[in-house]
Amino acid sequence: MSGWWRTSSCLSSFTPQIILIIGLRMQFPVSPKVGPSRIGRFRLFSPILAGATLRERLIACFGALLGIGLTGFISGYLFGQGPHLPLIVAPMGASAVLLFAVPASPLAQPWAIIGGNTISALMGIIAAYFIRDPIIATGVGVSLAIGAMSFTRCLHPPGGAAALTAVLGGPVVAGWGFLFPFVPVALNSCVLVGLGLLFHKLSRRNYPHVVPKPADNTHQTIDPPSAARVGFREEDVDAALEALDETFDIDRADLGRLLQQVELQAAIRSNDKISCADIMSRDVIAIGETSEPDAARHLLLKHNIRTLPVKDPEGRLIGTVGLRELFAGGDTIAHAISKPAVARASDAALSLLPVLTDGRTHAVIIVDDDHRILGLISQTDLLSAVARLLPNDGDTIAAVA
Repeated sequence: MSGWWRTSSCLSSFTPQIILIIGLRMQFPVSPKVGPSRIGRFRLFSPILAGATLRERLIACFGALLGIGLTGFISGYLFGQGPHLPLIVAPMGASAVLLFAVPASPLAQPWAIIGGNTISALMGIIAAYFIRDPIIATGVGVSLAIGAMSFTRCLHPPGGAAALTAVLGGPVVAGWGFLFPFVPVALNSCVLVGLGLLFHKLSRRNYPHVVPKPADNTHQTIDPPSAARVGFREEDVDAALEALDETFDIDRADLGRLLQQVELQAAIRSNDKISCADIMSRDVIAIGETSEPDAARHLLLKHNIRTLPVKDPEGRLIGTVGLRELFAGGDTIAHAISKPAVARASDAALSLLPVLTDGRTHAVIIVDDDHRILGLISQTDLLSAVARLLPNDGDTIAAVA
């Protein structure tokens, strides 16, 4: 194990260059007012991550500041300080980039960080123990790390650095031997992930990243939900990935959600001239929150509607009721009020498609800035608007000709 640190000193000479490259690669959105020539001139500063914004980058910077600082402090507090044990290993810096900058990435999830760093460090220790030549040991260590992370489903790019650190770490790593993957690597990883969980919870981010479960059929039949019966399917996504023959840093389920949102946004953009104000019903039947259930049932049946808006004494919308909610009984309808689906009059009408096709919502209430009712759009209203957008026979024939 004496050859572990022979080449480690050469790594430090590249530190300034590495920092400069990282600085040049920081992503900031380009203002749409900037001309093409200026965009090309500052191409290094254009975003290379889909969805990257200045706000997200600032949150990532602040999260990394807290995460790395507190990880070193906690590790030092638990095991003391001194040359015999580093407070924090270098791969934690790369893990922090993933954890705080791209928390939705499969490579940034808790098991990927903890398992990837720990297992990779263990692979590096094993390679260094059996292979005396550090150059060969580094290649074998990283290769074993990739294989081990792949089989244990915790692929994490900083794991490669953890394997290299185990091979080239010098006398400190050599002194700790097979304990090194656990202290400090696993310890640092667990503390960093714990701090990341707390930080993302406070910043209201979805971490660990959980892909929302697809909507179930609310009618409890084996048919898929209505929104899932048209458009692309899961097998189409699989076929596209197989045809491209590449690996992408995005969860497969997230990719499907993204494509569905692209379809919706394209439909909204193509028909953005039709707003909610154009198709909404303006003579809205509503009821007060202190009314009796019988009065609400009477209005629902008399006007043949399924959603009845509920107003407070000042006339502001507080929720909706339907026949199903009124079955529970009670002296007033207050117990049966549900959270309403709302929109603005200026919103694109087709933006209501996901809400009105979820199998639960029958109407969207249009409100103003004071939450007063302006109108109502039912499933029938939206369906009529979509039908008007379809080409008639003459248009279809002309287009074919």
